[in-house]
Amino acid sequence: MPYDRNEDLPLPVQHALPMHAQDIYRAAFNNAWHQRVGTAAFDEAVLHRIAWAAVKRQYRKMGGIWIRRESTAA
Repeated sequence: MPYDRNEDLPLPVQHALPMHAQDIYRAAFNNAWHQRVGTAAFDEAVLHRIAWAAVKRQYRKMGGIWIRRESTAA
């Protein structure tokens, strides 16, 4: 089920990620949900992996904490 607020995310996600990363996770999960619900490709575990992949594009884990990646854009 899509998440309305960051407070609705799984507790491990809430505890591990900073607020902005939680926003990214929620948006990616919800987008994947709406694209796949009712299809043969629907698998909630896959939706969570998609959400984590979206977070990892902008954040990296360093010493147990998630920090924002430096922009490589000029």
